[in-house]
Amino acid sequence: MAVIPVPPALRAYRMTWLRSDVLAGVTLAAVAIPETMGYTSIARVPVVTGLYTILFPALAFALLGSSRLLVVGADSATAAILASGLAAMGIAGLVPDTPQWLALTSLTALVCGALLLLARLLRLGFLGDFLSASVLIGFLTGVGIQVFTGQIPDMLGISKGSGNWFEQQWYTLTHLGGTSLPTLAFAIGTLALILGFRRFARAVPGAIVAVVLSIIVSASLQMSTHGVAVVGTVQGGFPPIGLPQGVGWSDIPVLAGVAFSCFVLIIAQSAATSRSFASRHGEQVDVNQDLVGLSGANVAAGLTGTFVVNGSPTKTQILDGQHGKSQVANMTMAVVVLVVLLFLTGALTDMPKAVLGAIVFLIGVDLVDVAGLRRVWAARRSEFYVAVITAVTVFAVGVEQGIVLAVVLSLVEMVRRQYRPHQFVVSVTRDGKETYARAEPGMQSSPGLLVFRFDADLFYANANQFSENVQKLISSAPDPVSWLILDCSSIPDVDFSAGAALKDLVKFVQTRGATFALAAADPNLRATLSTLGVLDELPANVVFDSVEDAVDAFRSARGAEAAG
Repeated sequence: MAVIPVPPALRAYRMTWLRSDVLAGVTLAAVAIPETMGYTSIARVPVVTGLYTILFPALAFALLGSSRLLVVGADSATAAILASGLAAMGIAGLVPDTPQWLALTSLTALVCGALLLLARLLRLGFLGDFLSASVLIGFLTGVGIQVFTGQIPDMLGISKGSGNWFEQQWYTLTHLGGTSLPTLAFAIGTLALILGFRRFARAVPGAIVAVVLSIIVSASLQMSTHGVAVVGTVQGGFPPIGLPQGVGWSDIPVLAGVAFSCFVLIIAQSAATSRSFASRHGEQVDVNQDLVGLSGANVAAGLTGTFVVNGSPTKTQILDGQHGKSQVANMTMAVVVLVVLLFLTGALTDMPKAVLGAIVFLIGVDLVDVAGLRRVWAARRSEFYVAVITAVTVFAVGVEQGIVLAVVLSLVEMVRRQYRPHQFVVSVTRDGKETYARAEPGMQSSPGLLVFRFDADLFYANANQFSENVQKLISSAPDPVSWLILDCSSIPDVDFSAGAALKDLVKFVQTRGATFALAAADPNLRATLSTLGVLDELPANVVFDSVEDAVDAFRSARGAEAAG
């Protein structure tokens, strides 16, 4: 008998979870449906394609991913990358909200799926770690500013300006006189309903209430005849299945930059979300298996007429808050969405665009993480400045450029910390207690002894600085240094260039008639130092398992000298 494989996220499923999963899935659908429809205004694609993102893509991740709770669907950040990236390509005749534009967004999803699968095969899930938390806060804040300001024209019923972000805002400010009051009323009403339910009845999804009430009011009063822009006819039924039409292999190189930007953000955001919610429940998550799920989700998106999908922190939070236990909740959401597509799309015709604009406006405002920026400011000013630069780049220059800058700044910050790590002079009391003081010229551990600790890998970029700092400490010590002990407990690795610098330092110390000793090097580091020839420069009796043992040896040697 054939054995049906169990999806990774559903292994060890308990039937007692079924009721809570189904209820959580229905609630999630009530939130996700208006949200994803709103994201189409960012990606500049038909409204119905937002619903497509939480149908087959959600099912694909549920069957292939490892995270029990991660919700996959349309996302504001990837939608913003798509829109800005496609607009910047300069393709002749390419216009938003057209079949060609939609086909390119679907093709981008397929390219993302291929990149994610390649990342899984090469075990590149760690790439998401190269977007630091502070940079990600800045990036999403910039996206939020771009998103909520981009919805203001729809909420006012005026046309959108062209040009860069500043030119668009200036256009909006100078055309406020053309505001449609009925349109503005729908937007304000939507904001009031969502914020009201969020404040007084959080269990009720205010967005779906706003959508239903606005449709009833709009249809009853025929608001489309009073200058209120409505969604119009929404294609119902099953999503179109197949490759995007009107595009081909020749378009893939053009889309590579946009797809790669989405790829980096998908890995970083989805991995962070999966880990966060798994840790809350004492579970582990397989990031590389999630790459398979995310790859399948994006391939499903590309083959069903919609755009790039991503792991959603907000929707995952909703699922967790509704006591969902597994991907069965996401499957339930997909079933609800299918029912809407098959039977209820006709009701969406009279929905004012201002309602979707207001929903997305609040999503954008929520992305502006002021509390997160305050935490970064309090913890490390340099990272705060990096976060702010990233945020400004995102909304002022472009989302795609912002993601590239975010990666570059994260790498620069990492290298900067390795280049200038913490360095200490260590003192050890008679009972073995170690104390640490930031290394400055003129310091010593005790008369004749210098114990130096370096908290980073030793590599080509910091090796010379390391050597020079130690030489300055030796030269400026109050008493002649007879022993230098290098505390290796925080040096994970040494490269070839650093090995050469370390051998030169050993010769410098020995030339001055002093002893160079190593302490607390782990077995891997000892093997590396042996391969690099550093241990060949040292007697075997000056390589110690701990700093305390090395200091005891120094004291014994001084005692023997005194006795002699």
